[in-house]
Amino acid sequence: MIAFLSSLLERVAESNDHNQQHQKISVFHGLTRPNISIQSYLERIFKYANCSPSCFVVAYVYLDRFTQRQPSLPINTFNVHRLLITSVMVAAKFMDDM
Repeated sequence: MIAFLSSLLERVAESNDHNQQHQKISVFHGLTRPNISIQSYLERIFKYANCSPSCFVVAYVYLDRFTQRQPSLPINTFNVHRLLITSVMVAAKFMDDM
């Protein structure tokens, strides 16, 4: 599941990098691209966050909703890691906190 999600997000981020004409910069936008791959980042979150696998699916749904509601702030390689950790955290609070 991690490999599938990372593959999807990688394709989206790279596609949006090529299409940068109408992108705004947000608080999630980094100055440089992180050195860690999306897959390695997701694996690291999975290892250390102790959240259920369903959190990653819900996190992807949150990211999808975000991009639909904020089309001027697409997911790209400068913000994908920050958006990922935020969406996983919110999903874990919703799904796993008791």
